[in-house]
Amino acid sequence: MNGKYWNEKIETMPAEELKKYQLKKLKEQVKNCYENSIFYKKKFDSVGLKPENVRSLEDLQKIPFTVKNDLRDNYPFGMVAAKSDEIVEIHASSGTTGNPIISAYTQNDMDIWQELMARSIYTTGGRQQDVIHIAYGYGLFTGGLGFHYGAQKVGAKIIPASGGMTQRQIKLMKDLGATILACTPSFAVYLAETMVQEGVDPRKDLKLKSGMFGAEPWSDKIRERIEKEFGIEAFDVYGLTELCGPGVSIECSEHKGMHIWEDHFIVETIDPDTGEVLPAGEEGELVFTTLTKTGLPMLRYRTRDISKIETEKCKCGRTHTRMMRVHGRSDDMLIVRGVNVFPSQIEYAVMCFSELATQYLIVLDRPGALDTFLVKVELSEQAAKNPQLDKNALKNSIQQRIHIVTGLTADVEIVKPGEIPRTEGKAKRVLDLRKGKM
Repeated sequence: MNGKYWNEKIETMPAEELKKYQLKKLKEQVKNCYENSIFYKKKFDSVGLKPENVRSLEDLQKIPFTVKNDLRDNYPFGMVAAKSDEIVEIHASSGTTGNPIISAYTQNDMDIWQELMARSIYTTGGRQQDVIHIAYGYGLFTGGLGFHYGAQKVGAKIIPASGGMTQRQIKLMKDLGATILACTPSFAVYLAETMVQEGVDPRKDLKLKSGMFGAEPWSDKIRERIEKEFGIEAFDVYGLTELCGPGVSIECSEHKGMHIWEDHFIVETIDPDTGEVLPAGEEGELVFTTLTKTGLPMLRYRTRDISKIETEKCKCGRTHTRMMRVHGRSDDMLIVRGVNVFPSQIEYAVMCFSELATQYLIVLDRPGALDTFLVKVELSEQAAKNPQLDKNALKNSIQQRIHIVTGLTADVEIVKPGEIPRTEGKAKRVLDLRKGKM
């Protein structure tokens, strides 16, 4: 550890050396999965693949994909590759239907998770003298505890606020001198709005210098809003319950993508329709292989997250591959009148207007033969008080912007500040009333 890197040797390891390290770990992981996971042994045997057939990183493509339904179908421990008494902690996804997605950790997994989160926090400038306000949910969700473990390793002071009790969180951030905020981007926006209502100026009354935001897709426009409201530097963080939780990748101060910690993960991008592996720089679905996870390892796990990767060395000196901001999920993609639309496209269009708040809601329905496409947007507090605001002109401009971005014509409804429901966790952006009408 030095002033810039948590682990300089690993973070700046030359690409060829890093690939050799990955291959060594991949061979170990494949052998572990085949010998200790009933699920993976069956998967390998079904295609006539043996551990010794994986001799290069390119041979990874011989291994069939793992998908979310595999975890549900083998719930709870059908994919575990460790003995029962070696599992020390269990987390689960926030799924609302069917079996949850389980992630089981050995002590080795916990140690690595803590190390990766400490490395991630350090990359964004977090240090021992910082006060980290963690407003991600604690419990089965990996967000809160993942940041907690990492902050402990860094040695920082922790405010384990979790979700909810927004006014109380604001008081704690102010009174305890929080310097780093960790939460979902939508909750950061909600905090900023509530501070205005409570008479708190986040730029003057708080000591925040940065924020680590993830667990949901968010746009650069939302980043700009958060940085402006709080007067902080915002960092994107990425992780999945299936892989470890937060700590898979993190932005550095260059803000040119998130560094994937390749000493623990191999990343691929694929065509989400064909499964074809795509070259670096082409947008596709992210696929991850865990190299060091021993409790419930993942081989070629399809995340459904849409992004692209950049393999060139970053100006910060780190050599690990970077993934660009996730702008949506292939399973969150909406098909409206035969056109593919991501909620993030609507967010981008809406955030182009300073007269609007960050809240929006996409409402889809099919009362007849055709889809209806309504986008509800909210005026900002300042715009709502402007008697000269021409709502019709604003509505037309928003419709034009949405059409430019998506190619579709949407109905736009402008509502008063605070009218669109808020959440203290992940934001709900889509209300699809077409279900059952297809």
